[in-house]
Amino acid sequence: MRSLSSFYRGSELDVRSLAESLPPLPGTRTEVETIAKSLDVGEGDVKLGLNATEEAVKQSKRDDYRIVYFATHGLVAGDLQQFIKAKAEPALAFTIPEKPSELDDGLLQASEVAELKLNADWVVLSACNTASSDGVGAESLSGLARAFIYAGGKSLVVSNWDVSDEATATLMSNLFEISKDKPDLSHGEMMRQATLNLLDAATTDDEAHPRVWAPFVVVGEPARVQ
Repeated sequence: MRSLSSFYRGSELDVRSLAESLPPLPGTRTEVETIAKSLDVGEGDVKLGLNATEEAVKQSKRDDYRIVYFATHGLVAGDLQQFIKAKAEPALAFTIPEKPSELDDGLLQASEVAELKLNADWVVLSACNTASSDGVGAESLSGLARAFIYAGGKSLVVSNWDVSDEATATLMSNLFEISKDKPDLSHGEMMRQATLNLLDAATTDDEAHPRVWAPFVVVGEPARVQ
């Protein structure tokens, strides 16, 4: 990948060039389809490939959804020091439109997230490092993650490092199966049990390594603990 500093034109980020440089995430389609199937989600509520756009997010009936799930590249200041230099914002990357506009330039930035008006019990940011802080001396949770809290997300599922596509799909399937079967549990306990199930299913040392099963954490707790 080219140095990210080369994607800036003054204080402006060349979004299209950045998008072309981001590696593909073929596992995210399987991940989302697996989760959607386990939750009996209709096709119209799942946006994949070219249909996964910033405009689709902004124009959806967001407050109707109990679970909001993103599987994409997360661009946070801890990773992109140029974001700090240009006073830009952390963002989620979506399909870049042919003609980027204010409504849809392919990056859902933190300030735009904060205006989404969610009513979700779960917001999953299935991307790398979405729990990372925005830099030295910053708060421990990224501006991107905090923006989803401001928008109305009651529980966030965020990551502390790079994640495995396959393990993530299994972990999230476990999590939402548990949420259906044991709705009285706290969200933190649901994640704990889902993680233990993933670890129990490991058959090799690599699959049992903490880097595989431990990146995700739950932030926020809407459920009343019984």
